[in-house]
Amino acid sequence: MNAENFQASERLVNAAYVRQGSQGRRAHELRLRALLEQKGKCPEDGWDESTVELFLHELAIMDSNNFLGNCGVGEREGRVVSGLVARRHYRLIHGIGRSGDISAVQPKAAGSSLLNKLTNSLVLDILKLAGVKTANSCFVVPMATGMSLTLCFLTLRHKRPQAKYIIWPRIDQKSCFKSMVTAGFEPVVIENVLEGDELRTDLKAVEAKIQELEADSILCIHSTTSCFAPRVPDRLEELAEMCAKYNIPHIVNNAYGVQSSKCMHLIQQGARRGRIDAFVQSLDKNFMVPVGGAIIAGFDDSFIQEISKMYPGRASASPSLDVLITLLTLGTKGYQRLLKERKEMFSYLSSAMKTLAEAYSERLLDTPHNPISLAMSLKELDEQSGTAITQLGSMLFTRQVSGARVVPRGTVQTVSGYTFEGFMAHTNKYPCAYLNAASAIGITKEDVDVFLKRLEKCLKALRKGKNDEKDSPVVNEDTVFDMEKCNIAEGDTKN
Repeated sequence: MNAENFQASERLVNAAYVRQGSQGRRAHELRLRALLEQKGKCPEDGWDESTVELFLHELAIMDSNNFLGNCGVGEREGRVVSGLVARRHYRLIHGIGRSGDISAVQPKAAGSSLLNKLTNSLVLDILKLAGVKTANSCFVVPMATGMSLTLCFLTLRHKRPQAKYIIWPRIDQKSCFKSMVTAGFEPVVIENVLEGDELRTDLKAVEAKIQELEADSILCIHSTTSCFAPRVPDRLEELAEMCAKYNIPHIVNNAYGVQSSKCMHLIQQGARRGRIDAFVQSLDKNFMVPVGGAIIAGFDDSFIQEISKMYPGRASASPSLDVLITLLTLGTKGYQRLLKERKEMFSYLSSAMKTLAEAYSERLLDTPHNPISLAMSLKELDEQSGTAITQLGSMLFTRQVSGARVVPRGTVQTVSGYTFEGFMAHTNKYPCAYLNAASAIGITKEDVDVFLKRLEKCLKALRKGKNDEKDSPVVNEDTVFDMEKCNIAEGDTKN
């Protein structure tokens, strides 16, 4: 409805009522105009769903497949046979990018192209808000973290055609390892060093390997921020300085690090003190959207654009659409609230797990450099029975506890032809078996309480030598810990 249509409406409905309706629509349009005039800066206050849907419908009618008189005779004309599928995508059917560049504008899809540009701008604004204030460029890619890392490595291949190795401080997660193999490079695994309970980057081993292989033969250093305890984020600042010293590119796997101010601070400091070429993060883990998208970001716009041009063909707009809707709904205030709540839950989970561990002659491993994941020893349980550790994992799973990881000692796993001893523990021989739990964005106090209640039941059953499968897998447990006793400080920014 434009001004002319509202004026025409006054012939049918009382003019005062029409003007009131016009003012109501204008309130929505003012939000849309502010978003466009501020070049995609994320709004402070979240939008209501009606404003978001109005905006998406406005974008959709800018695409040629939704033109009333459109006559398409090409092989890709945005035709969708199912109305349900069309509505699922808000009739934004053309996807994003062109055959030569995922960030390019499509002449017959102005709405989808605008959606792509705005999403990338909003995401960059959020990355800066989360702590990487000097990030200069980013784009959403419709691939998860592993394949997005592969895209970065393939882009670097053109810059360093003689390179064949990627130096990789070990983290026992298959997709980041396979990302290097899929790109055609040979991973050089650097074992971590044990400092107290923590597994940390062996900087001396990294530099020794650079000198042994020579810098020109090394594609990049592939480091990690977010990870399962007792491994902690890599020493990013020192690695970035090393990359600058030897003129070696540096790619950071920041899979679920956006939600952690500590991880984002490490990236910011690494870029300030040394060299970080790109950092990659997951959409689903950081923004609570469906799996299938990632953000590739960096400090040199030209290099990030090179990566986007390496993507072959057009791409699905679904991940961009999902994160755009989410950020417009939350606004910066809503996202910051979620980050704050996650930190509070980390402190709560840490205190509660420590209490439970001590009750069963175990301990919460001391991993202060890991801001998201926690680990509780299972030494007593491991000594009690050789199968008790894996049995605990099965018992938790059947009781609908997802995300907890039990890590036995001595597991051997082959990944893409490479054999890892002590797989899942990030080292060949960690001193004890343990259980992981994480305080990730969106976790609630109820999640923590139910998890601890079910974990305690499992530990109690195993201590008695019984796996009481007759217990109901779904129970309504009461709160088992008091928030005030967990010393959660208001505005705590350590994690």
